Amino acid sequence: MSQKSQEIDALIAPAVAALGLELLGSEWSAGASHSLLRLYIDAPSRAVTVDDCEAVSREVEGLLDVHDPIPGQYTLEVSSPGIDRPLFTAAQFARHAGENAKVTLKLPMDGRRRLQGRIVRVEDGDVALEVDGNELVLAHDAIEKARIVPDLVALGIAPKTPKRAGGKARKS
Repeated sequence: MSQKSQEIDALIAPAVAALGLELLGSEWSAGASHSLLRLYIDAPSRAVTVDDCEAVSREVEGLLDVHDPIPGQYTLEVSSPGIDRPLFTAAQFARHAGENAKVTLKLPMDGRRRLQGRIVRVEDGDVALEVDGNELVLAHDAIEKARIVPDLVALGIAPKTPKRAGGKARKS
């Protein structure tokens, strides 16, 4: 997460919490003439609604206008995390232990910046991933961005692989 995202998160998280929502994190993308600030919000025990996104947008726009942490023009987007939810903090990784995640590192590790694997555990701010049968321990600060890889079969979105006669699964 960028320094700008951290600064903005610290400014707006209390306002989002006052609406009964959680600020998962933000993505700041600076452009030459126009920038984008995308906020991801979650609701503790229900799905995020369009009304939630609109309420956060109104509240945050006011805070950003008053404190002016963003130079120039920008677009503000407020979104639910979706099924491929981004992971911003070590605590969010811990909540999703056992699930698969795609991770992009700030710097290459063993020649790779992009990893995909199962979140094994989070300990002392380090994230342990099982990647290609090996456990890799990553300092949370070394992670540039991460997202859950949704299990589309478990969600009922993709069909289960049908079994062929003889009990072997058919390859697609």
